Amino acid sequence: MVKPILLDEQLCFSIYKAQKQYNHFYAQALSQFKLTYPQYITLLSLYEHGTMSVKEVGQTLALDSGTLTPLMKRLEKDGWITRTRSKEDERRVDVALTQKALDERDAIFEHVGSCTEMMNLSQSDYNAIKLQVDTVDAHLSAIPDTALS
Repeated sequence: MVKPILLDEQLCFSIYKAQKQYNHFYAQALSQFKLTYPQYITLLSLYEHGTMSVKEVGQTLALDSGTLTPLMKRLEKDGWITRTRSKEDERRVDVALTQKALDERDAIFEHVGSCTEMMNLSQSDYNAIKLQVDTVDAHLSAIPDTALS
């Protein structure tokens, strides 16, 4: 007889619930900046790497162009980024932070950092959990799509 799959024993369900909580958490934390979580991580990527092509941003964030294009249009409309066609390669669109984004960076970091403290996790617990989640991600990424067909 096959062992029943119990929902509360599933790692995938625990990650799903935590991800939903994180979405809610960040929606509240970022509301004063009028940013969504995907917009926030886009800004984080640009803060970290500087000007990048749209393709590079998508690869860094694991977002496809169908998600990335409207997200970037909104960031540009709201004054966070600029998108310009590359002079070297017309096919490439470069994304850069605006002065507004640079001016707001420390306020965003400070606010989100203080929110993270609300979870009451020590830095070592936080690091250990992140490492475990990264390990799960790496193991899942290593499974070929054909393995589940």
